Parts: sequence; C-alpha cells; structure tokens
Amino acid sequence: MCFRLLFVTSLFALLLQPVFTTLSPAAVASPLPRPNILWLTSEDNGPELGCYGDAYADTPSIDRLASRGMIYLNAWSNAPVCAPARTTIISGMYPPGTGSQHMRSMVALPEGFCMFPQLLRDAGYYCTNNVKEDYNLQKPGQVWDDSSKRAHWRNRKSGQPFFAVFNSTVSHESQIRIRPHEPVHDAAKVPIPPYHPDIPEVRRDWAQYYDKLTEMDSQIGERLRELQEAGLAEDTIVFYYGDHGSGMPRSKRWLYQSGLRVPMVVYVPEKYRSLAPQDYQAGGRSDRLVGFIDLAPTVLSLAGVEIPENFQGHAFMGKDQTPPQPYLFGFRGRMDERIDIARCIRDKRFLYIRNYMPHKPQGQFLNYMFQTPSTRAWKKLYDEGKLLPAQSAFWEPKSPEELYDLSQDPYQIDNLASSSDYAEVLGRLRGVLRAHLLMTRDTGFLPEAEMLALSQERTPYEVGHDDEAYPLEEILDVADLASMLGEEVTEQLIEMLNHPHSAVRYWAAMGLLMRGENAIAAAREQLLGLLNDASPNVQIVAAEALARHGLPGDSARALDALIELGDVTKQAVMVSVAALGALDDLDEQALPVLKRLEALPTEPEGGQSRYSVYISRLLTSTLDDLKSLGR
Repeated sequence: MCFRLLFVTSLFALLLQPVFTTLSPAAVASPLPRPNILWLTSEDNGPELGCYGDAYADTPSIDRLASRGMIYLNAWSNAPVCAPARTTIISGMYPPGTGSQHMRSMVALPEGFCMFPQLLRDAGYYCTNNVKEDYNLQKPGQVWDDSSKRAHWRNRKSGQPFFAVFNSTVSHESQIRIRPHEPVHDAAKVPIPPYHPDIPEVRRDWAQYYDKLTEMDSQIGERLRELQEAGLAEDTIVFYYGDHGSGMPRSKRWLYQSGLRVPMVVYVPEKYRSLAPQDYQAGGRSDRLVGFIDLAPTVLSLAGVEIPENFQGHAFMGKDQTPPQPYLFGFRGRMDERIDIARCIRDKRFLYIRNYMPHKPQGQFLNYMFQTPSTRAWKKLYDEGKLLPAQSAFWEPKSPEELYDLSQDPYQIDNLASSSDYAEVLGRLRGVLRAHLLMTRDTGFLPEAEMLALSQERTPYEVGHDDEAYPLEEILDVADLASMLGEEVTEQLIEMLNHPHSAVRYWAAMGLLMRGENAIAAAREQLLGLLNDASPNVQIVAAEALARHGLPGDSARALDALIELGDVTKQAVMVSVAALGALDDLDEQALPVLKRLEALPTEPEGGQSRYSVYISRLLTSTLDDLKSLGR
C-alpha cells in the first residue's frame, strides 16, 4: 500500500486563512487557481530540432513553442534508454538506488513510497497518461486516473485541474529502420557525427530519423492546438521533452551526450509567471543543469504539493524551486540481454564516465540494435579494418575512465582521462561520483541475479540500505581496483577471492578476468575452487576466466559449469543470462559445447517471463557465431 504524504498548498493558503488587513476588498489579490500541467514527450530523440540550432531539422511546432517559452540547453535523461529513464521520472529517485536500473527489470518500492502522480491525484488533480508506462517498478496502487490510448484531460470533472502526458512514439528507434520509406530529408545533406562512417546506410538512417522528427513535431502541434481550441492555453504550463538520445547506434544506450542529452522546452503562461524558473523569459535559453530526476519534484512544486523526503531531485520551477545544482548524474546497467555497468557525471563543461567492465566493448551485440542497417554496416567495416580510429573505438574494449571537455569536443571523441593537464578535473569528478554512488546506495555492484535473490523478502532499496547485507563501500573499493586494470593489485585481488561476501569475490574474479592470461594463471587454484562457490555469479566469472585462459582440463570443467548455469529450467533467469553471455563472449573457445548449447531450453519452467526473450537471443547469437566459426 502506498501511504499518501501530506501535501501543502501554500501558494493558495489565502483560501484557508482569514485575512486581517485594512485594504479594501478590491485591493486584495485573488489567489490563482492551480495550473494545469501538460507534458508532451517523444521517444528516442535528442535536441536535433530547429529551435536548438539544427538547420537540417524541420520542426515548426516545437520551434513555435520554444519562441514563446524557454529552452533548456543542458537537460539530461539520467538513463540513456527508455524504461530506466521513465522509472527515474515516475519514482523521483535514481533507479540504481531502488534496484530498477536494468532494462525491463521489475522490482518493488518500499512500503509507503509513492509514484508522483498519486500525490497529484490526492491533491485533486486529474492525472492521465497516453499511453506508455514502461516502468521497471511495480506500481504501488493506482497511479493514474487513466493510462490508456483513450486517456485525455478532456475527461476530467468540470473545473478540475489536470496533469496530462501525451507520448509520441513515431521517432522511436524501430521507426528509423522501417522500409519501404519515401525519404523527405535529402540524405546527401544530412550531418554525420565523426564517430559514424560516412556511408549510404548511415546517411539513409540519419535522414529517416529526421523525417520521423518532423512527423513527431506534427503530433506535438496537434496536441497544442487541442489546448488552444479548448481555451486552456493560458491556464496550462506545458513541457516538451524527448526521453533520451536518438535510436542511432552510440546514442540510445550510451552515456555520451548523444545518449543522455534531451530537448526540453517549457512554456509558462503570463498568469503563472510567479511559478516560472528564476531565469525564465519568453524565447529564452537556460544553461541550468536539469535531469529527469528533477521532473517529479518540479511538478509537485508547481501544483503546491509537498515533495516527499525520499525524492532525490531538485525542483527547478514552482514554489519550492531550488538553486541550480552543479552536477548531473547518469547510469548504464544491463541493456536487454547484455550485462554492463557504467556511471557518469557532468558539470557545465566536463563529462566523466566510469566504466566498471572495460573489457566489454561499447558495441556489444544487441539483437535489437543490430536490426538497424547502419549498425550492421558500421560493424562490417570495423571487421574489415576500414574505419578511422574515432569510428573504431565503439567496437573495442573501453577505457576504465573517460573525460571529455564538452566545450571543445561536442561528440566526445578525445578522451582526456590520461592527460596531466586535467588531473584536477578528473579527481574532482571521480570523487563527487563516488560520493553520489554511496549516498544513493547504488545496488548495481551486486550482480542482478543476486540482487533479486536477496530481495525475495525485502525490496532492493531496503537491501541496499542494509550495510551488513550490502557493504557498499567495501564492494565499491574492490570494484574500483578490479576495473582500473592496474597490474600491481593482482595479488590483492587474489586474496579477495576468499572474502566472505559474494559481491567482493565477484569483483575480485572479474578483475582477474579483465587482466587476462597471467593473472588467471596466478589465481588458477582459487578460480577452480570458485566453480563450486555458493554464488552462481561468482561461478560464472571464474568459469569464463578459466575457459578463456586456463589449461585444457580447466577449460572443459569451466565450460561444463557454464552449460549447467545456462540451463534456464534449472537456474534463475538472470543467472542463465549471465552464463549464456559469458559463453557468447568466449567465441571459438565455446566450440566444444556447441551440441550441448543447441539442446539448452529457451524458456524457464512455467513459461514466458519478462526476461525470456533474452535467453533465446543469447542462444541464437552464440549458436550463429559458433556455426560460422566451425565452417
């Protein structure tokens, strides 16, 4: 049950209190009615809009809204993919702290925590969502008055204020690769970022993306016309924003500006200018750092509703607006069937990314992403050795740390992390990011399967705040040692293989795997022992290390373990996802178990689950690769 928190409507307190004044009644200002709030959102698009200075774009409706409202130049989605991004918004909390950061996961909030529309509904607002929810959190009771394709502010009671969301899906990743498609934008003139090869497939997909932005803009215009024709334009505060970067590869899913930076335009009618941001001006631009984490407290602030203490963002409008914040934070967890963990932070000038699995390339094979023609063509050129260094980097192992000067490097090509000239900046951002991970009790340093197992009786949030169950500072220390790749800590990592906490053992084994043959040879006996560890995820990392660089007998034992752990009828689904991912990463070293892989089931006992598709995708990818290698 979601316990409603008391709300305060101090903006309208005159309605509830007697007025002691010598002024005449005409001199006493009438309190304003509560504003309507309209969110117009779009999927998979960054700020490639005319109002943001993109001359190739054709987006007249949003441009007109921007001319009457204000653009945010530094708006971030916090997560570069839809479900975690929406989870951030609806909960008002960073998903790594609630265990909801992984794509299409599903966990519970602690008892008493609410999703912000519930608080608006308690305050008398009519709340509608048309149509997508896509949260990684279970809803704690009824969240919306209506969440459907029919949901509309028109259906409210007479005089009732509304909070309404209309989401356009026409610019989604899936739409930029639909064929046949009659191009509108000239592909010969499309701007190509320097990390993409300038080839026909890339030009065609980028041009179609811009076509879809024009279609999306038309839908936004229709929603604005509805408001105007109903005579509500001057009673309604309007937000337009995209949910994360474009569906092109290296945008959506990645912690670069191309994945996290979104367009955000806000219009505040004249009568509600007292609720506007402090720097608001019609046709203006704000360089304030704002993130999706700030949207829930901002809407509550506009409505005069008390912001819950567990919300982690900062209102940038309304009665409770706060001073600008110095940093934005982002996160990347499992993306569909592929496991990864990265965190990032930016200020107004620099972006710092911390990769905790640097041995995995940015461009891990994702079935969904590889349906886009430009992705396949780009990878083919890499395999043929025909790319420039900036274009090859996506397909190669990552650096543990990335640092970019956004003022000089808008596409994040030049990594400054190893430059002594930026050592102070690197150290500052590294320290602030670590403090943020500890403050939010980031659960991402537990393997997902283990987090879910520990959360059978408690929520991941509660597990994460139990320092005995989850000694985060100690786990983060070993994750840092493991992923920074320093050879001097190999012995220290080997000693940690005997640690009583499984997450410490996991990261110690991961550190040895990342260091390769010599480190694995030095830890051979301990890794063999870990094939029988109480934690399946520790077993998986040890098995992958031994299968990759162990002696022939060790490799056979390791492959046996991975096959057993990959059987989804015997293991938790996310255990099998991790095991099958390891087998896929082994490439030809998994050839000895090809026939056994072909016999593995693709669905857990009891049939389909939210994650079942990931099992079949991983098996298909692995089998296709092995059969190709075996020919």
